[in-house]
Amino acid sequence: MSWFRTRWLDVVTAIYIYNEHRGYTALDKVLYAVRRHFPDDHQLIAEVEAHRADEHKHYLMFKRWFEKRGEMPLNIDRTCGHIDRFVELVFNKRIDELDLDKFIEEGNFEELCRVISLTEQRGYRQVEILLRHPAILEDRSLTKIFQIIKQDEPSHWAPYDGWLKRHGCRDPKWWERALDSFIHSELLLVKLPVLFFYAGLKRRDRWPDEADRSETLDRYPPRAAGHIRSSTRSFST
Repeated sequence: MSWFRTRWLDVVTAIYIYNEHRGYTALDKVLYAVRRHFPDDHQLIAEVEAHRADEHKHYLMFKRWFEKRGEMPLNIDRTCGHIDRFVELVFNKRIDELDLDKFIEEGNFEELCRVISLTEQRGYRQVEILLRHPAILEDRSLTKIFQIIKQDEPSHWAPYDGWLKRHGCRDPKWWERALDSFIHSELLLVKLPVLFFYAGLKRRDRWPDEADRSETLDRYPPRAAGHIRSSTRSFST
């Protein structure tokens, strides 16, 4: 049983650290575009900045958890990214291929807000489930990480729901919610079991953030690349 628990934690935490890294790096693009296209919407800018900071904070918490174990995460890629799949299915492009300036000019920011909001709400529900899982509860550090994530999550969909409401936009339709459910079920019922039993799955040889530090600073203003809440310093495992 010990091997199964360890393997399950390896797979789940690798998926999480990938998604947290993808979250804050994708939000760098969103934040840069929001500042350019909605410079007077100070509420939206501040809330997206805070969201980006939280995603970075969560990534660092998982990174420290792995460092204390003396191991690197399993090498999970974009096929296990919820926002990756959602963006690809809705917009027929990968996140990195989106030209957000053109995207917003064409009036697509509304749909992106719904995609981000549904993704964050899905994340909250999944964290609630994990906080009842015995494998998580047996690890005090992981339990603390997921408790912090649960506390932070509601503020992550609020900026996008708020923008939609202020601009009189519609709520998500049934097919958008169905896509969200499909992506989540695909991960839990197909991808996670495959990763669990795939003996050839290797560990990373570099941390995900090693590749994005210089790239983020080159592509986006320092404020977008470097903002992080002081609460990050308050976490220790």
